[in-house]
Amino acid sequence: MHVRLAACLVVLGSGVSFGGEPAKGLTVTWSQRVVPLLIRNDQDPLLRVTVDVAEKNPGLRLAGVFFELSGADDLGDIDSLSVFATGAEESFGTSIRLGNPARPAREVQFGTTYELRPGKHVFWLGCRLRATADLLHRVDATCRAVQLSTGELLIPKDLTPAVRKRTGVALRRHYDDGIHTYRIPALATTPKGTLLCVYDMRRRKSRDLQEDIDIGLSRSTDGGRTWEPPRVIMDMGEYGGLPEEQNGCSDPGIVVDQNTGEIFCAAVWMWGKPGKHQWSGDGSDPGFEIGKAAQFLMVRSTDDGFSWTPPENMTRKLKKAEWWLFAPAPTQGITLRDGTLVLPSDGRDAKGESFANIMYSRDHGKTWTVSNPGYSPGNECQAVELSDGSLMLNIRTRTRTGYRGVYVTRDLGETWRSHATHLDTLMEPRCSASLYRFDYEKDGAAGSMLLFANPQAKDGRHHHTLQVSFDEGKTWPKSHRFLLDEGRGRGYPSISRVDGGHVGIVYEGSRADVTFQKLSLEELLQGASGG
Repeated sequence: MHVRLAACLVVLGSGVSFGGEPAKGLTVTWSQRVVPLLIRNDQDPLLRVTVDVAEKNPGLRLAGVFFELSGADDLGDIDSLSVFATGAEESFGTSIRLGNPARPAREVQFGTTYELRPGKHVFWLGCRLRATADLLHRVDATCRAVQLSTGELLIPKDLTPAVRKRTGVALRRHYDDGIHTYRIPALATTPKGTLLCVYDMRRRKSRDLQEDIDIGLSRSTDGGRTWEPPRVIMDMGEYGGLPEEQNGCSDPGIVVDQNTGEIFCAAVWMWGKPGKHQWSGDGSDPGFEIGKAAQFLMVRSTDDGFSWTPPENMTRKLKKAEWWLFAPAPTQGITLRDGTLVLPSDGRDAKGESFANIMYSRDHGKTWTVSNPGYSPGNECQAVELSDGSLMLNIRTRTRTGYRGVYVTRDLGETWRSHATHLDTLMEPRCSASLYRFDYEKDGAAGSMLLFANPQAKDGRHHHTLQVSFDEGKTWPKSHRFLLDEGRGRGYPSISRVDGGHVGIVYEGSRADVTFQKLSLEELLQGASGG
């Protein structure tokens, strides 16, 4: 039922009454969190209403809740709205759904007969998007009033500023296609404009290697609005007579040759060693032997990601015998201005200490060279080419410094030096991150910016944020920080261009295993305050 609150409300102190005995000891508030609304999700939370009942009011019930969606860009993006009672301040669940989903309108009322006993009662307004929702649109709602069974209308107190929630796509969700968990996404763009997202398909459990894990791929040819069904592009099956849970592939890194269009995807493969992990102890050993050292695999595609070669084991070509581990960094590689392909990588040296570095090819992927180790102790990393031709490597640190490692090389990793922002500027919750150079044209002039994404925190993987630098990574102004999802997730992000006017990001957020969102060039230039 649609109502216009202005036509029936008369303010009388803290509440509004039109008959019946006023309820005693009630406090009503509403608040919001920054989380995305995702296509394919059944419901995502728009706002939270809390009714705190301090005194007994026998027979008192909640009769209705009134909402307004004046902050929505287009009501046509919304498929339905629902109200849930969860009984938990931070939980958005489906314990009780109050009434049927409402059709979207600027003003919406939900009727109910929910009993209000003494204590705290939490209600959520949930939103389901249409498959056709615009990925650049936003949705916002406010709680205008709650109605009691006495006939009293109470005006809730707003505890948070307006939060115009971004839309996106739940690219991969828990148990999609029977897969337990999807993790470690990396996003890339082909010369044809196709978006490619690779990721771990963790079939039985969410845990890292060693486990039954394959590398999957999703393709989008319409800027991320829709995605083709996943392809399995790396699966070692029951190699060597061992079950699939002892033949896992993980941590995909992807690089597209922007001159030839060929695509390379690498991953680390473990054979045997149940219960081990390649980054600790003897999860990987010096040498090259399968079953002792974790293996470096690569697959290739020459048809825009439709089909892929069988996995090639490149361990003996790339890894030094004394290193305990050499693996691709789970991220996107880059094509330099001179055509050199660069794929970030990492490993454990002769002492077992972790390091970050790169591997590169000057012959379009026919042969690869592994650089010297850069920062240690670091591992997962992302590279960008700076305007002077040097490479900046942004690195996950293995120590509890609270900040990202940043190193620079002018000779493809033969030598390295620390950057002015090294262990100083960008927060690090001990998680992978993404660094991307976005070159663009606006008003006939060329421009560029660096984009950085990770959970913007030191104490955990929450507040998933994208930042912008206009001075080659020297500074990252607060005015250009875009909070995408303040909820907790597994945290790994990856950025790539969608087209000349948009960038896309995939990340492990609070509302899906892999979330895809899109931001416009205009918004990135304008800053977060103008979004």
